[in-house]
Amino acid sequence: MALAGSESDETVQWAAITGVIATVSVFAIAQGLSYPLLSFILQRQGVSPAMIGLSAAMTPVGFILSSPLIPGLARRFGAGRTALTCAALSALVLALIGWTQNVYLWFPLRFLIGVVTNPLYVLSEIWVIALAPPARRGRVMGIYSTIISAGFAAGPLCLLGVGTEGWPPFLVGILAFLFCGGCLAVVVKRLPKVDEAENKVSVLGFIPMAWLLMSAVIVAAGFEQAILALLPVYGTHHGIPEARMSALLSVMIAGNIAMQVPLGLLAERLTARLVRFGCVAVTVLGCVALPALIETPLIWVCVFIWGAVSYGIYTMSIIELGERFTGSALVAGNAAFSLMWGFGGIVVPPLTGGVMDVIGAAGLPVTLGAICAALAAATVVRRRVL
Repeated sequence: MALAGSESDETVQWAAITGVIATVSVFAIAQGLSYPLLSFILQRQGVSPAMIGLSAAMTPVGFILSSPLIPGLARRFGAGRTALTCAALSALVLALIGWTQNVYLWFPLRFLIGVVTNPLYVLSEIWVIALAPPARRGRVMGIYSTIISAGFAAGPLCLLGVGTEGWPPFLVGILAFLFCGGCLAVVVKRLPKVDEAENKVSVLGFIPMAWLLMSAVIVAAGFEQAILALLPVYGTHHGIPEARMSALLSVMIAGNIAMQVPLGLLAERLTARLVRFGCVAVTVLGCVALPALIETPLIWVCVFIWGAVSYGIYTMSIIELGERFTGSALVAGNAAFSLMWGFGGIVVPPLTGGVMDVIGAAGLPVTLGAICAALAAATVVRRRVL
């Protein structure tokens, strides 16, 4: 299985890249809208926070379990047809969620929406990597990461306009998924094709081929999810008002959005691996500095940089994936990234919360700092071995 474009590898196929990025950005808006929307609805129904959390976990479980299936689906039905079908199914499942309004029925439905949206996201990422020529891959993937982050951030903002009651917010998400499919349909003939002649690489078979990249994805996902969930708890321990903590999280997300293109350009001048190591090192420094800065004005600068470099770990990993792998290995690698992202999001936040239960609020920077330091150490050891 090989990915091949109709134009030169040195030509940036901007029409196709723009179409794919538009596809996945609309997908991000729909996903970013659905998480808070469903939580608000369950809260109004009197559902416990624990049950709300379990319900939300069904979507990443769907990501994890569907990831190994994506290469086979792309081979059997074609990547374009698979992605278009998933866009339509995503709209259908979201409509069923809006129709049922039942916490117990939402468990299988939220699992299904993870299953059907995951191939759409993975295949879109593969296309962007394959379309971007090596000399410009850093900036293209930086733009891609920026727009994805902005899409997720824009999702909750949509609720300010349409509210959280009745069908209007669900219709926004449904129309977003359908529009996502429409954007993809416009450019699908320009996208790289799947050649079944190449040797197959499975998702599970790919993991040992790039274990350090897999570890980096786990760290990036776990860090992001743990910070979003537990930084407000950390701030409360230090007497920081909720409004200020919400603003700090917004600044962190702004750093994520603003800095991926500069990091991508830096990766073009240096290497993605070296920039990723730098991102990990600065993330560790942020963990060390957090206790000293949390009650000072410098915390605003700290969290902005933190947001930039912590997500930069993932952006650099994607760039390196595109540098090192092609064909079926690239497809399997992207699916493995999705699996590891779900795994990190499920494992790291509870681990961090558990450490906070034992040693107090300091467990947040201690746990996340230790995880990032372990990744940095593994990077150094691997380089010395090679």
